[in-house]
Amino acid sequence: MAKVSKGFAAGTALCIAVALLVWAVAGLSWNHKLQLSALTLAIVAGMALGNSLPQQWLEGLHPGLKFCQQKLLRLGIVLYGIRLTVADIAKLGPRALAMDCIVISSVLLVGYWLGTRVLRLDPDTALLVSAGSGICGAAAVLATDRVIESESHKVSVAVATVVVFGTIAMFLYPVLYPLTGFTQRQFGVYTGATVHEVAQALAAGRAVSQAASDTAVLTKMMRVLLLAPVLLIVGRVRARGSAGSRRVSFPWFVFWFGAVIVAQSFLTLPKAARGDIIDLDTVLLSSAMFALGVATRWQQMKQAGTRPLLLASIIFVGLVSCGWALTRLLL
Repeated sequence: MAKVSKGFAAGTALCIAVALLVWAVAGLSWNHKLQLSALTLAIVAGMALGNSLPQQWLEGLHPGLKFCQQKLLRLGIVLYGIRLTVADIAKLGPRALAMDCIVISSVLLVGYWLGTRVLRLDPDTALLVSAGSGICGAAAVLATDRVIESESHKVSVAVATVVVFGTIAMFLYPVLYPLTGFTQRQFGVYTGATVHEVAQALAAGRAVSQAASDTAVLTKMMRVLLLAPVLLIVGRVRARGSAGSRRVSFPWFVFWFGAVIVAQSFLTLPKAARGDIIDLDTVLLSSAMFALGVATRWQQMKQAGTRPLLLASIIFVGLVSCGWALTRLLL
């Protein structure tokens, strides 16, 4: 018991320490253009450590790593709702919401079908890559994993695809802006509805204008809100279709995620307090990402092959092209 308690304390402390470090690094001036999120830096640090240190050294940290990967992750997802209110949605109107809904449902359905039927990926990897691309990047991958309880290396592969194509989008979209024929508002909705991560959407929009950036972030945060019903649907579908031996967790934390959003809509927190909660949430999610990275082995990712990357690339092309068409049609 003492050994477990020691491993719990040491593993948890390591995750939180690294999370605080990458949170500080992500805010440095050199990262303003790259916009590498603390979550991305955390999983890279975890994978580097997990694949360089002897495994016997890491085994003693397992209780703490598991705690961060599961419990702190759920708390981080709940607090993620602090970023959004119902009023934010009202500012954009029903057409932007409709676009978000179409993008998410299309990416999940088509991505899962392509992944499992055409590329012969396992269902978990196909779903995680599609969720990360269609909803809100790494946070969506982690949240979906809490519902389907997949293996660590599958989550890491999905997060890697988000990093690769989200970064490409961050630099590509400002170049495309003059070619799209969009107004700044239209471009903001287009960006927010199709770029992977919040930070990436913000960076792409800001490269055009502040108005485009604001609209992109609001549209993107609506996609975050839609994470809750998506997880509920995924949990129910997997529960119905799972084998009797496999337990599929019902995502109760989604209700608390929604409760935080509702509370945000009716309670006015001081700006400083809200900022502190967002910072705390970033540290919690980064702790989970670091723990996930430590549990991921290069050999496992190698075995996944190029098919997850191919699926993510197909989805990315679809987001850029079909997203443009949807913006033209709806806005």
